[in-house]
Amino acid sequence: MLYWDYAAASPPYEEVVQTMEQIMRLIYANPSSLHRAGTEAARMLTRSREVCAAALGVTPQEILFTSGATESNNLAVKGAAMQYQGRGRHIVTTQIEHPSVYESCLQLQALGWEVTFVAPDSNGVADPAGIAAAVRRDTVLVSVMHVNNETGAVQPLTEIGRLVKAANHRTLFHVDGVQGFGKLATELKKWQADLYSLSAHKLRGPRGVGILYVREGVALFPLLTGGSQELGYRAGTENTAAIVASAKAVRMSAENRVTYSNQVTLLRNRLLDFVSGIPEFMVNSTYSGAPHIVHFSYPAVNGEVMARKLEELGMTVSTRSACSSRLAEPSRILLAMGRDASAALGGVRISLGDTHTAADIAALEQALLAAVQALKLVERGRNKQ
Repeated sequence: MLYWDYAAASPPYEEVVQTMEQIMRLIYANPSSLHRAGTEAARMLTRSREVCAAALGVTPQEILFTSGATESNNLAVKGAAMQYQGRGRHIVTTQIEHPSVYESCLQLQALGWEVTFVAPDSNGVADPAGIAAAVRRDTVLVSVMHVNNETGAVQPLTEIGRLVKAANHRTLFHVDGVQGFGKLATELKKWQADLYSLSAHKLRGPRGVGILYVREGVALFPLLTGGSQELGYRAGTENTAAIVASAKAVRMSAENRVTYSNQVTLLRNRLLDFVSGIPEFMVNSTYSGAPHIVHFSYPAVNGEVMARKLEELGMTVSTRSACSSRLAEPSRILLAMGRDASAALGGVRISLGDTHTAADIAALEQALLAAVQALKLVERGRNKQ
């Protein structure tokens, strides 16, 4: 079975597994405890904060650890909105955000905030001028992802950040960087980002750890209370072993980024060439997108049916974001890009990693052809009945 769902969860580096096991065995005290064992655990957290900060080009005091990118995104969006509601109650985001951002905005909307959802173009890219045009005097936050988790579309963050700050210098700019870090250059200062979210298990780290960069001078309303952990923004005993292992994954992903991108881009381009040549497919990704995602629709067939057929042929793929994959409804992302309902129901996402080879791509290509032929035979049989 070949695994093609790295955008949902990636296999951890062996070094990460070893580190996590070692810390679990040796550093198990509560980092908030005052005894020597607790102090040692706290020291490991401090070192992990320093490692993540170095990888992002920020200071350790600007790094918070959470339970995952979903929590990081919720804290960024709702924490900023609630903290700065005296400035206004308006938020700008896009129609193609991850559910953890999109639904946070919907929740705030239900509580009385006004949200402007900016549409993307047909390639899934939001227009910076369109985002900036939506910014008002009472706009507290703009939230835009770096890389779309379904199609791999890359958002022009430098231009977005520049125009947003020109429109209202007090408006905070949040970037969901989950699918971008370790694949593309991360330039928080250049983007003028105030908040930035990451997830360890997308970076070959363990599940259950997220990172949130909070620029110095920015405050957030805590969503979890009951302790002073994480600078008072996120109460709860830190998972020391997972955080240390995550910091190692962040460091390795940052160090390997150029090599990773060069290697995976070649495989992605070959796969894009191939799926573009299959007449039954509608390709939703572009060559200018992130190096690790290829997304296409087979409008005649539900994406889940295609994914299951490929699994029968030894290929593990997905249909959309893992947070939405069990929903039997058209992809919100594809609909926003102008695809019709059949294409939005027939989406399939293939996401690559640095463990894949050209031989793996060849095997996937043959499986895609076999799946199309098998599904066409099924469709013909139905039409005869």
